[in-house]
Amino acid sequence: MPSPPLVDDHLPLGGHLLVVDHRQGEARYLIMALLHHREGFGIGEQLEIVPSRQLNLSQMTLGARLDIGQWRDGNASHPYLSYTRDRGGRKLADAFAEVLGASEPLDATQETRTLLKAFSDYVENEDLPEETSREKTDALIDYASDQASRGEPMTLEELSELVDEQQPKAFYEHIRNSDYGLAPEIPPDKRTLKAFKRFTGRAAGVSISFDSHLLGAAVEYDEENDRLIIKQVPTGLRKQLRKEE
Repeated sequence: MPSPPLVDDHLPLGGHLLVVDHRQGEARYLIMALLHHREGFGIGEQLEIVPSRQLNLSQMTLGARLDIGQWRDGNASHPYLSYTRDRGGRKLADAFAEVLGASEPLDATQETRTLLKAFSDYVENEDLPEETSREKTDALIDYASDQASRGEPMTLEELSELVDEQQPKAFYEHIRNSDYGLAPEIPPDKRTLKAFKRFTGRAAGVSISFDSHLLGAAVEYDEENDRLIIKQVPTGLRKQLRKEE
């Protein structure tokens, strides 16, 4: 089948196409940008203000960077194509991706939320002490935040080793056995990580643990009477309570 055309009559044309074959260490990139000019001013030889045509780098119709190594490897967990475009450049960017056969990248926000949900389930299933639960939460957040700062994905096996050094495969196996649909490597979302927090407490035979986003929704704290109200009782707990009655 012939490749689809990069542009059609409705896509923006004109300007200069900049193509750069760039190497950085062992990595190789193909950088492309559609450049346009704008009228501006400059300083002449006699230090006078003169009209000048300038490259409009602040509003490029399309700029793209292709990681050739990742593209050839076909590893979907590593984004290999990144864009910068103006508001009118979406069609051109989509057409360019179609020509390359580029796939949609993983949704970092959704993948990070799913990972945190898997972690919460893991902590609850293991019925961990409060201090241990906090340590594991800190280990996850520190690792994920560090990977986000580096621009690197989170590796589930590596994360599992950090979460539980004594049972390095336990968290990874929990994810696989529960079928959360997570890829082996997922991109971390800083905003989701920053908002994640677990409330935990244990006293007089009662152990409570829940994610911060449930406070005010499924869980309500009555400060005046010092009561914690659970609005959505977990299914397993509900069955146990009914059986006891």
